[in-house]
Amino acid sequence: MALERVMHVEDDESIRAVAEIALTDVAGFTLLSCDSGQSALAQAETFAPQLILLDVMMPQMDGLQTLAALRQIPALAKTPVVFMTAKIQQAEKQRYLDAGAVGIIEKPFEPMELGDTLSQLYQKHSV
Repeated sequence: MALERVMHVEDDESIRAVAEIALTDVAGFTLLSCDSGQSALAQAETFAPQLILLDVMMPQMDGLQTLAALRQIPALAKTPVVFMTAKIQQAEKQRYLDAGAVGIIEKPFEPMELGDTLSQLYQKHSV
């Protein structure tokens, strides 16, 4: 099954805007863009994303906390999650993978390749 619905959780408005263009106009995905973990939790189950693109560093509720909360929603317990972060040391990377991420995208990312990267990760890890 092809990737069509992506939820992007990112507190930085400019990154959200670039990702929105990359994922909707370039990749053709249906996108739910959220500015916080709380916003994602409120909308995720209704949107039913096939993949979640999640920023690591966010105020109030960081990416790992958001992931843990999303995993408590039965419909999202196995939804593939890709973290996006500027902090990419190996120990950090391993921590995100250990938490259940299927991939990590480094910021700054290449907008023209974002959709393809997510599609590849989705195909590799979809349930």
